Amino acid sequence: MASTVFDSILFRDAFGTPAMRAVFDDNELIRKYVQVEIALAKAEARCGVIPVAAAEEIAACCNGDTLDFDLLRHETEIVGYPILPLVHQISKQAGESGGYVHWGATTQDIMDTAVVLQLRDAFDLVEADIKTLRHTLAGLAKRYRDTPMAGRTHLQQALPITFGYKVAIWLDMFDRHAERVAQARPRIMVGEFAGAAGTLASLGDKGLAVQKAMMEELGLGVPVSTWHVARDGFAEAVNLLGLITGSLGKIAYDVMIMASNEFGELYEPFVKGRGASSTMPQKRNPISSELMLACAKGVRQNAGLMLDAMVQDLERATGPWHAEWIAIPEAFILAAGALNQAKFMLGGLIVDEKAMLKNLGMTNGLIVAEAVMMGLAPHIGRQDAHDVVYDACRVVNEQGGRLADALNAIPSVASRLQPELIERLTDPANYLGSASQMVDQVLASSARLG
Repeated sequence: MASTVFDSILFRDAFGTPAMRAVFDDNELIRKYVQVEIALAKAEARCGVIPVAAAEEIAACCNGDTLDFDLLRHETEIVGYPILPLVHQISKQAGESGGYVHWGATTQDIMDTAVVLQLRDAFDLVEADIKTLRHTLAGLAKRYRDTPMAGRTHLQQALPITFGYKVAIWLDMFDRHAERVAQARPRIMVGEFAGAAGTLASLGDKGLAVQKAMMEELGLGVPVSTWHVARDGFAEAVNLLGLITGSLGKIAYDVMIMASNEFGELYEPFVKGRGASSTMPQKRNPISSELMLACAKGVRQNAGLMLDAMVQDLERATGPWHAEWIAIPEAFILAAGALNQAKFMLGGLIVDEKAMLKNLGMTNGLIVAEAVMMGLAPHIGRQDAHDVVYDACRVVNEQGGRLADALNAIPSVASRLQPELIERLTDPANYLGSASQMVDQVLASSARLG
């Protein structure tokens, strides 16, 4: 029986995806261990360290899918690591060439490099999801470029914006995330082969040549120095997921608030029964947003664990390394789950433009008090304009009515400005600043990124 959401029949596709789980599946990890061992043998044959025939037999015979997994599990529990038990079995698979398996390597070389191979596959999935999200967000930003709505600060109406402007901010975040992933790849996709204490001493003067050849076999970067205890690459990978899912959490939070009955401006895609309550049939809960937020919180916890795991002792860690085995798979699966929920939610997002317009007008013009103040300033000075508009706002707050009427009732305003100008100044749609132009800038920038 499953004991976590990652393997639960009920929850696994709410907090992850089949594709990302497959990347971190035990069977796939073991295949990658064997892939690394084969690449090592091929590299050593190329460099004259082991016979070419031995490398060919190792490559032909070693197969992670045909191992005795019960024996592998049992011996791993005893040893504490899976590589020695693995080497025992694939050495037998390699027959007479089995003595050349794992030549000059140490356990961490194989395990670290296999994880790098997992990260390469995992980031392929993350990048594809980010690209899909960027395309969706660009479409929303363009469609709602000029749709006015209330901008809110401290959960209070502040100034008018457009919904396209809000979405463009989301899009710009994910454009930066796409750049971050691309920039991080060369730093993260570096293999590890350095031997027991990281000096490659067991291979004499051929150590660095074998290291280079091995990474060529795997299509990975060649390390400049040993990184057995320099874990910034893996920490960067998971903390990058923290940034990505942090942005997803921000979007989820916005959507959840705007989907509340008091706002009614956004809704997640309608699917019969989704978000239903067992006791309140009227409910339509924002399930995808809630899952995005939960996944983001989980990734942040693992990002912190990876930072903690960077503090390692001397030339080989006595425990922090093991924490990575927990944090990396969990973080990527949770990130995949959050991205998947975001693709569904944003891909079918329901935007109620009428509700946005209605909410924009609910303050009877108070939301554009700044616009009126700036319009009055050339006629009566900025400070006097501030005081006049402040008094008019108090009248509206205390007695009701419209800001335009309250202003027109003030002699110092009525004597200087025509009522039509006051009406124009108090219309929120006329005080959108450069919101639409900013949408255009983001869309152009995103298009250049590809």
